[in-house]
Amino acid sequence: MSVSAQQSRTPMDHACAKEPIHVPGAIQPHGYLATLDAQGRVAQVSANIDRWCGHAPDRLIGAPLADALGDKPAAMVADALPRLQEGETMVLGVVDANAPAAARDGDAAPRAPGGWFVVLHQYKGVRVVELEKAQHQGDLYNAMYPLVQDFLGGLQRDIEISELAVLAANQISKITGFGRTLVYRFDHEGHGHVIAEALRGDLPSFLAQRFPASDIPAQARQLYRLNRIRLIPDADYVPAVLVPALHPDTGAATDLTLASLRSVSPVHVQYMRNMGTAASMSMSIVVGNTLWGLISCHHDAPRIAPFETRTACAHIAQILSLQIEARDLQFEAAYRLSLRKILSALLAQMAKTDSFVDALVADKDDLLAFTASTGAAIVFEGRITRIGETPADRDIEKLVDWLVEQPDDIVHTDRARDVCAWMADGPIAGVLAVSLSKVFRNYVIWFRPEVIQTVEWAGDPRAKLATLSDTLSPRESFETWTDTVRDRSMPWLAAEREMAFEFRTAMLGIVLTRAEELAQLAMALGQANRELEDFSYTVSHDLRAPLRHIHSFAALLEEVDGGNLSTRGQNFIKRILTSSEFGGRLVDDLLAFAQMGRAALDVHELSLRAIVDDVVAGEARLATESQRDAEHPREITWEIGDLPRVEGDATFLRLALQNLVSNAAKFSRKVAHPKIEIGTLPANEVPAQYAGQHVVYVRDNGAGFDMKYAGKLFGVFQRLHADDEFTGTGIGLAHVRRIMERHGGSVWAQGAPGKGATFFLSLPLHYRAQSGVRETPAAAVARLAATGELSPTGGVRKGGRHEARTKNSK
Repeated sequence: MSVSAQQSRTPMDHACAKEPIHVPGAIQPHGYLATLDAQGRVAQVSANIDRWCGHAPDRLIGAPLADALGDKPAAMVADALPRLQEGETMVLGVVDANAPAAARDGDAAPRAPGGWFVVLHQYKGVRVVELEKAQHQGDLYNAMYPLVQDFLGGLQRDIEISELAVLAANQISKITGFGRTLVYRFDHEGHGHVIAEALRGDLPSFLAQRFPASDIPAQARQLYRLNRIRLIPDADYVPAVLVPALHPDTGAATDLTLASLRSVSPVHVQYMRNMGTAASMSMSIVVGNTLWGLISCHHDAPRIAPFETRTACAHIAQILSLQIEARDLQFEAAYRLSLRKILSALLAQMAKTDSFVDALVADKDDLLAFTASTGAAIVFEGRITRIGETPADRDIEKLVDWLVEQPDDIVHTDRARDVCAWMADGPIAGVLAVSLSKVFRNYVIWFRPEVIQTVEWAGDPRAKLATLSDTLSPRESFETWTDTVRDRSMPWLAAEREMAFEFRTAMLGIVLTRAEELAQLAMALGQANRELEDFSYTVSHDLRAPLRHIHSFAALLEEVDGGNLSTRGQNFIKRILTSSEFGGRLVDDLLAFAQMGRAALDVHELSLRAIVDDVVAGEARLATESQRDAEHPREITWEIGDLPRVEGDATFLRLALQNLVSNAAKFSRKVAHPKIEIGTLPANEVPAQYAGQHVVYVRDNGAGFDMKYAGKLFGVFQRLHADDEFTGTGIGLAHVRRIMERHGGSVWAQGAPGKGATFFLSLPLHYRAQSGVRETPAAAVARLAATGELSPTGGVRKGGRHEARTKNSK
């Protein structure tokens, strides 16, 4: 989908766009016209028909066609009608000027000597016959061939489109004798750009200048596309109206779209006068059924181009159209091939890694070259990875919000600053985005910078002729007017947009393949997890009782016979007590860790400050109790900064913070003045990969750790200190990591031996649920056990009371 800024349009533009120029109700008087009814009789004639046949127009309505045109033209038409198809134009031949039968009456107006072409066409069910002056009698094609053979010879050279345009302008100028011949093409906004010019007189040059799209409104472009040539031999002509105004069979004005004699809009005639042009002729350049441009001839005095000359020029325009289309297709094919090679390289790189984001980052040059961009952003799973020149993360987040609202999966604009106001002050003006998942807001986005252009217009496109009406009036001045165009990038080519679509298709294929692989792996892991869960319950059930017995009997032995044991025996009992207590904690922690990944999160918006205050209060009480009998108690200094409101599971987030705060207290207990800080990193200090997320830290001044072991901190059973120095099961930080992963966040740490440690938690601004997570009853029990809400006997603690569960409870 292409997104463009809303263009300002004047009332004149809207009025011109609605003007019914295809049904003017009149023709130009350098020829004659008649329409036929269903029986092939005269339905309408041009008011100037009396000069041809000597009869008043109203006397001819319903008469045989021979009365209006003569026997020979009527016979040509009768012979051709059975073969005539809708939308087809047929040149039937040449008749002598003295052919009409009505000339015998002696009342026909005098006419110039020479022949007249008889042309027949049918459009919207109405058959139209036109008579136009011929320059030569005889074979049309033999007359035309010498006029175009020079042009055809020039096409044998391998030249660019601009050189083709110069060749066409020069050749048509020679053929027609018009004082100025222009070739101009339309850009993607409809403005015309003069790319070639041939001057034979004193008319001013328009080479390299531009004409605004409003000069040729939409319905005029449609006419140019359907009728490839238009002649206005005299801007001061008096139209010959159709008699009657409405076609008897249709009851409507006759559509003269395909009529070469069609009268033109008064606005356009005034436009010609303002331009200093008395006569004009235009040929359409149609490429792929789209109006690519025009060949426009101007003269400073009335000038008629005979039918054969116009036919030759129309053929040159048609050949030029085919040549341009061939070269465009050749360029497009070559460009697509180069882009497809880059796409193949990107896909090959992605096939080597499990993460397509890492693959694209590793091959960033190809990623940017793929769309001729200067920057790119990969938005995946809530994270933004930027490459090259891009907007800031906060602007990309707003851009994704906007992209999600667009109906298409591929969105492009070269006016991003206009359609996305928050990017107005940034370096980017062009955006091409492909959606990998709107639901999960996954996008690959390419960016282009602003390209400042100085454009010369053939007159100020905003000006208009003040003496005409406020609704239909052309501009008056065509003097060079310079404009500086800003806030736009280079437009996205069709090949780039199509290859972006192929990129998306390939990416979805990769994602689907990975999803299938992950689904198979998930099934295997699910089975393993179920076995692990069974094993965990077995361990919990079978080992808890023996461990309690060991601990209980060792305690009794110490109490009853401890005094009778040797010092060595007493040490053995203490080791038994310590080991059995540790084994019990280890079994409980293992069970909770195994089930944590399956427990569903109860997500709400919550205050981290409230959770932290509760955790700190509990930790402070424990610290006070543990040091009550200490010879030199060390009171912890707490510094708690601003903490955000977040979306998450309050129970799990409390458990994560409890683990970090407990660790901070534990590893600071040997410091003379322990200090623990809890707060939120300011936005300018947040690492780039976590930009746009809440980052909370827990910092202590305790034992610290060596950063070379930082990668081991969050693994199961990974401990960096001796058991007799700091106790623990080595599972707490693994709990924290799993909780943060379940919330779409991360955890990491920084530290130094003897200088404390800082642990960081990142949380997305908005929680996005992971698919396929369901909480089984066993998982719910595990979650409650992990958070201390489950009593040792299986009941739920509420308000300090123990409430037993029944088998039917839910």
